[in-house]
Formats: sequence, structure tokens, C-alpha cells
Amino acid sequence: MSDHTYRTLDVAVTGGDLRVAVWDPVGDPTDDVLLIHGVTSSHLAFPFVVEGLPGIRVVAPDLRGRGASNALTGPAGLRAHADDLAAALDALGIDKTLVVGHSMGAFVAVVFAHRHPERVSRLLLVDGGLPLDVPSGLDADELIARVLGPTGARLSMRFADVGEYLAFWRDHPAFRRDWSPELEHYLAYDLVPDGSALRPATSYATTAEDTVDMNTGDTLPSALDALTHPTALVTTSRGLQDEAPGLYAPQHLASILERHSDVRHERLDGFNHYTVVLSRDGGAAVASRIERELAATRGGG
Repeated sequence: MSDHTYRTLDVAVTGGDLRVAVWDPVGDPTDDVLLIHGVTSSHLAFPFVVEGLPGIRVVAPDLRGRGASNALTGPAGLRAHADDLAAALDALGIDKTLVVGHSMGAFVAVVFAHRHPERVSRLLLVDGGLPLDVPSGLDADELIARVLGPTGARLSMRFADVGEYLAFWRDHPAFRRDWSPELEHYLAYDLVPDGSALRPATSYATTAEDTVDMNTGDTLPSALDALTHPTALVTTSRGLQDEAPGLYAPQHLASILERHSDVRHERLDGFNHYTVVLSRDGGAAVASRIERELAATRGGG
């Protein structure tokens, strides 16, 4: 990412400090973009996206309960994350920006646009943001198991060292064709000490709280029903286990888009839920969609 320099800052929010990463372009930025990561992820999910955005200042926090924001106390949920994002923009003097969310980050983006509409120019939702097809009546553990599978189960696991953790992920079907040094860096960042072992930094309790809010609460439906910002949705052809048809099965997606007809949809073939951002080709594809949304913003669209 030679077109950018990387820095982090800690922003005071309810319950502690939110870690926020900033990729500053060489020279004056032409635009800003806010990137929001997924439910068990961190800001380091986006190096390949940043590569495709020369001249643009990219801001990406570790959401509370994840990465270097994992010590934050207090309730989570989509509203709390949205308010944290507003504080991050305040700290950087950014009044209004394109907001891009991946996975759970897309749900947060929709709620952010609802709670802080003046801060958002447009929304780009990447494999998330619209309701998932999950049965009613599931408790938090059942929801996590159904939606996240092994990705959620790992939060209760312990690892002897970074190598053992990387081996866990090497066996994951999503990354068998897209392993990279950037992915290893992202995965290693996720680990924190736990006695003589290591564990994922992501809080299971926060993940459970967010997953319940995302799938069964009234926060998301209310935000979607009130959505007025120009919004684009990109979905992938394969899911968290590299399975077809992906997170949004065609029939389910069609019914949601019928209700939210102002959301523009595009399907990206050849990527799964992870590699759409965590691979060089996926990151480039998302970056090109970001550039398209920024061009529409500049043109007043």
C-alpha cells in the first residue's frame, strides 16, 4: 500500500477507547471513506481494498469487542457501534462520508445512516446489511452456530501459538485458494494472550449480543424502512464455508429487494463471503465499486 501511510488513534467512546486505523494517501486526499468490518473481524480486513483506493483517505475502526477495541465495556449492539462511528468521524474532523460495510459491518452501516444521517453521503453494503434468512426462535448460541459456524466456535478455543491459529484457518475452505501474507497478518492481529495460550480478541459475549440484535431486534428493520441514502448492495456467489449459493440465497434476496426496491444490487461471482475483501482480486472489485459510489457523490448523484 505504497500509495498510503498507515496510522492508528484511540478515540474516547462510552466504556473506553475505540481503536481507529487511518490510511492517509500520499498528498491531499480527494475523498474519505469509512470501512466497517464484520462480526468477528478487525480493521485489518481491508488492506486489499485500500490498495485500490489511491488518493483516498480510508478510515476503519476495530468495532467494540474486537481487535484493539476488545477491552471496551458496556453494551454492544448496532446502535452502540453506530454511535462509536460518529465519535471516530468527529475525532478526525470528517463531517460526511461514503460508508462501506462488510458482513455485520453492513448492518452497522445501515443503522449508522439511520442514527446519524447527516454523516453519510451514500452506502455500499458488501454481503450484508439486509435481513438474513434465519429461523425464528433461536437463542444466541444457536444463531452464532447457524450463521458463523466454525468462525464463531473458534472464539471459545485456545491456541498454543500463532502457527497453530494459522493452521486452524488454513484448513478453512474459504481460504484454500487465497492464502496471502496480508491474510496471515490479519489473522495474527486477532490474537491476545490468555495465560500461557492465545485466544481470539473478539468477545464471544459481544458477538452474541450483536448477532441477536442483527437478526431478531427491531433496530435493523426500523433503519431499513427509513433508509433514504443512495444504497448499493454487493453479494457474493459463495458463503462463509465457500459454499453455494452464499449468504443470500437468490429467492430470499429477491423477496428482500422487492421490499427495499431502492437498493441497487450486484452479485459478484467467484468470491466467497471472506475473499470478497480478504483477497487481492476481491479487494480490487470492492475498491472499484467504492470509486463508482464516490464518483456519483462528486457528481451530485
